[in-house]
Amino acid sequence: MTPAPPDGPRSNVSSARGVVRFVGAGPGDPQLLTLRALRCLQEADVIVHDSLVPPAVLDAASTLAERIPVVRGSGEGSHGIDPAAGADRQPLAAIDPGEATGRLLAKLAGGGRRVVRLKGGDPTVFARLAEELQPLREAGIPIEIVPGVTAAVAAAAAAGVPLTSRSDASSLTLTTGHRADAEGGCDFPSLARLPGTLVVYMGLERIDAWTKSLLAAGADPATPVVAVSRCGWPDEKMRATTLAGLRDDSQLRGWPSPAVIIVGRVASVAGREPASPGRLAGRRVLVTRPAGQAGLFAAALAAEGAECLHRPVMTIEPPPQPDLLEEAVRQAASFDWIVFSSVNAVAAFTDQLGQWGDARLLGTARLAAVGERTAAELAQRGLACDLLPQVQSSEGLLEAFASVPPGGRFLLLQADRGRETLQRQLAGRGHQVDRVAAYATRDVEALEPGEHEQLAKAGIDWIVFTSPAITAAAVRLFRDLLPGWRVACNSPASAERLAAEGLTATVVSAEPTMASLVEAIADWESRHGHEQGGRRAAQSG
Repeated sequence: MTPAPPDGPRSNVSSARGVVRFVGAGPGDPQLLTLRALRCLQEADVIVHDSLVPPAVLDAASTLAERIPVVRGSGEGSHGIDPAAGADRQPLAAIDPGEATGRLLAKLAGGGRRVVRLKGGDPTVFARLAEELQPLREAGIPIEIVPGVTAAVAAAAAAGVPLTSRSDASSLTLTTGHRADAEGGCDFPSLARLPGTLVVYMGLERIDAWTKSLLAAGADPATPVVAVSRCGWPDEKMRATTLAGLRDDSQLRGWPSPAVIIVGRVASVAGREPASPGRLAGRRVLVTRPAGQAGLFAAALAAEGAECLHRPVMTIEPPPQPDLLEEAVRQAASFDWIVFSSVNAVAAFTDQLGQWGDARLLGTARLAAVGERTAAELAQRGLACDLLPQVQSSEGLLEAFASVPPGGRFLLLQADRGRETLQRQLAGRGHQVDRVAAYATRDVEALEPGEHEQLAKAGIDWIVFTSPAITAAAVRLFRDLLPGWRVACNSPASAERLAAEGLTATVVSAEPTMASLVEAIADWESRHGHEQGGRRAAQSG
């Protein structure tokens, strides 16, 4: 779990009329976020983020924050998209992409919102910061810049090399290979004469142009080089070579972006014991949980070598009748058992509890959680879980409550569309059961323009469903894509909902936990991963 930042002084930037904070997301590992970055993410009303920012970083943000991805065309002369132009987001000829994003930021902050512009690496290094700042300064919007770990530093750490050295590199130069062959691009004669370290950002896009130009300008072909692709991601790649070897290496041209190339004598000491690739190395998994709730699962997948993509198919919203939740909190002491069906139920109940008092309002009521994550959320909020079923499901709770004599009073805190199994069965045993919607779930109505095509080309191997409601919402959005993906369900209930849509799960985890679901996917891959052919996901039933 991403640690919460400690209490401390807040920024002196006023947010009375909105503020934009440019936050560095680092290379991709959420553990490399700064404490200030975490605080900004958790306080944000809206997050405008680069498409390369991984879900584990976005999940450090408040679950209530709106998320807006910035998608730009590639290549010189590509036109920007002006998101501030309206919902249709029509292309505007010749507009700079950075300026277009700046207009959006100004519009969002102009409405009094706290906006985080989340950028990969550091926001001041090759990140179009100047272009995005211009509309904000013209509009008089307050800004803050929160530094992040830039790619040069992350790549050097990953390769185990210093960027500077008293004996070999007294200077450090950062440049970009993206404009290597463009007019007004790199000054190669000067770069070739530099006695220190050269780091080339976006180094693979035009590797032929900048390596040949650097060598033609007099650089030593035997200069040590280390290339790092997708530093900090599960599919990170690294290779130590020379400048001439880099020029002639055809395999490197197929590596994914972003990539950083470190050139100089310091690269001669590059060397790191390769980590175990993991059982899911090379697999790409699409997680469909709501925003802010994929981080732990993404980390578990990454630990096995998989790359996690996150596309929420539903949102978490306040309950449809908040007065019922408020009354349940005020009457909490009158219940024998308060049962939490999810982490979201814990958050909603305890937030309301804090408005009316503290844990003393619970009286002698005992607390039950459907699973380990829900119990951990209770502990995180200072409440002890009295009952955790062996089987983490509604059925498991029913079994755990089997010894409770009739006449007990239960408060069930669920989603507005939660299953009625527990309520019905407990009532049938003679208990008084109040079922209260602690929060609402709303299906995402449609994909963003162009998103369907992006997902179709993303090389997804697995899609994961973690509840019946998520299953139904995902099938509606991705039905025509599912035959090309394998499907993993975390419970029989999710698999049954999938079957009701005429589809079959590839695997169903033994327990409704993240660890069990990852294990089920890994076990399937160990038995079938060698098989050739296209990806086989849910098959029509």
